[in-house]
Amino acid sequence: MIKIKDLHKNYNGLVVLNGVSVDIPEGETLAIIGPSGCGKSTLLRLILRLEEPTSGRIEIDGQDIGKLSAEGLIKIRRKIGMVFQSAALFDSLSVYENVAFALREQDNFREAEIKKIVRQKLELVELPGKENIMPSELSGGMQKRVSIARALAFDPKIILYDEPTTGLDPITSATIENLMNKLSRELKVTSIIVTHQLSTIFRTAHRIIMLEQGRFIESGTVEETKRSHDPVIKKFISAGQEA
Repeated sequence: MIKIKDLHKNYNGLVVLNGVSVDIPEGETLAIIGPSGCGKSTLLRLILRLEEPTSGRIEIDGQDIGKLSAEGLIKIRRKIGMVFQSAALFDSLSVYENVAFALREQDNFREAEIKKIVRQKLELVELPGKENIMPSELSGGMQKRVSIARALAFDPKIILYDEPTTGLDPITSATIENLMNKLSRELKVTSIIVTHQLSTIFRTAHRIIMLEQGRFIESGTVEETKRSHDPVIKKFISAGQEA
């Protein structure tokens, strides 16, 4: 579903990504871990082509996104749902309007269709009947679920999660993690999770990759990662368990 080949990203001489390569098969949930500022979120922006790489290639569903026209890029982005760290809801819009926002930008959706889609997605994230509530009336976990419902509006093949459980209490985090597993299982979506939360990593990922100094240093299942002898990974896990 996603192929990343020899990806480099520099900002004014600062190397953020230094030759990153990975293949992510359809239906896999990949967690990318690493310290703050190591380039995890940058990688998500490059996959969405919100930024351009310094060099290297990203293919999504067999298409090199760096060669796409504006129209082609729009089509590819419809295959991708993005869940932002802060939920990024529009405070002045209701839950319904937030989930419907992207759909309204398309000319081929009638209001009756939009209404049906919004209700379906809110039911999927276990928030039925919350259409008329404002974001300020919701808890942090509920705001995150609305954000996920919005990401699902176009029935994406891929979901990108940027720190989906950061700042949430353990019970609410578990609710979001259960939802992520449900979407992976029922919708068969390909997921990339950028996070440093060990509970999220261990409860949702099929595979884990460590990003350190712009490079992927190891890849493995949850159990393989827990048993890793790499000092960087051992230190990351130990610090997370102590937090």
